[in-house]
Amino acid sequence: MNHIIQAAKKEIKKHAFDYLLLCTGGVVFLLFLRLFQGYRIYSFIIICLFVGFYIFWGQYHHAKIKEVRLAHIVEYILIGFTVIFLLLLFI
Repeated sequence: MNHIIQAAKKEIKKHAFDYLLLCTGGVVFLLFLRLFQGYRIYSFIIICLFVGFYIFWGQYHHAKIKEVRLAHIVEYILIGFTVIFLLLLFI
C-alpha cells in the first residue's frame, strides 16, 4: 500500500501542471453544477462539457508523456460515460 502512495506522489510531483489543470476543471465543474442545480438541461450540458474536458485532458496528458494508446483513450471515454450515467441518476 505504501508503494502505491509513493508512486502516486511521484507521478503528481512529476506532472503537477497536468493534475492542477484537472483539479481546477473539476472545481469549476462542481461550482457550475451547483449554480445550475435544479435545471436538468443545463446540468446535463455541464456534465457533458466536463466529460469532454476529461477525455481531452486524458489525451493531452498521455500525449505529453508520450504514452498514447488506444486503451487509454477508450478508458477515459468509458469512465466519462459512466460519470454521465451516474450523475444523471442524481440530478
